[in-house]
Amino acid sequence: MEKRFDFTKLLAPLVLVLLYIVFSIFGTNFFSTDYLVNILDGSYYIGFMAIGVTFVIITGGIDLSLGTNMMCAALLGGMAYTVWGWPMGWCLILVILVSTIMGLLNGIMVSYLNLPPFIATLGMMMMGMGFGAIVTKVQTMRYPTFGTEAGWFKNVFYKTSSGLPLGAFWLAGFFIIAYILLNKTKFGRYTFAIGSNKEAARLSGIRIRPWLTAVYTFSGFCCGLAGVMYAAVYTSIIPSTGNGQELLGIAGVVIGGTSMSGGTGTLVGTIIGVFIMSVLKQGLMSMGLQSHWQTFFTGVVVIGAVLLDQYRISRGSQVKKS
Repeated sequence: MEKRFDFTKLLAPLVLVLLYIVFSIFGTNFFSTDYLVNILDGSYYIGFMAIGVTFVIITGGIDLSLGTNMMCAALLGGMAYTVWGWPMGWCLILVILVSTIMGLLNGIMVSYLNLPPFIATLGMMMMGMGFGAIVTKVQTMRYPTFGTEAGWFKNVFYKTSSGLPLGAFWLAGFFIIAYILLNKTKFGRYTFAIGSNKEAARLSGIRIRPWLTAVYTFSGFCCGLAGVMYAAVYTSIIPSTGNGQELLGIAGVVIGGTSMSGGTGTLVGTIIGVFIMSVLKQGLMSMGLQSHWQTFFTGVVVIGAVLLDQYRISRGSQVKKS
């Protein structure tokens, strides 16, 4: 039987192109260098978070601790640099280590303690938000700026003195690694298998608990990388900014076509979804609209993406019955 092409796969790229067309017509100087730089800057940390949580959502789970995980780790890294006087390299290791441990704890709660992913990661979200604020005494932490002794940090992870956006290269490089991991390795195959049918995966010999724990740990590791990129771009880490950032990462994944029911998803779609989020934010600003408009329209796009996913699932079940 000849397979029909699924045109829903083209929806995310078409939405991205449509947004560019709309904002180029109704926005002011949307194609200027400043807006392009802002689009890239806003994509780095969301991109790393979204890549990690793509694996989690493919398993049929969710990670609500993305934002506070990232900010808690970045706050502790900033504390180590600003207050404790650690070398910058060790601070970055601390950021990634803290986030990875938080991801590991999520995995243990979901896999071994059998907590629902929503509850486990919701609790970790609040713990991360509280722990970061407690350690830093609700103080803003700062990372080195250009021209300082540790200014190599921004030159390496953000952009060079000539303006070359190295953050985009870091994101592209990690995307390639994650793509290979998801599509060409046992880790990726088991991720899809667990999301498609956990019981069938178990009966086929897959040890569900350690692999599922590894997925959440990987998501935590990606949050650490996101924390490094956020610190490189924005320098100042404010404790209260972590809450809500997880919605941006999850929205990018859902908009990109990954099914919330698990079993299907692509990292290419995730990256497109991330850029849709960033373009939407900058485009609305070019039209003179404030950030709450971005929140509203992001919600509209997410609901549309979920409805499309439900339609795709129901259509697939009808085809199987027939």
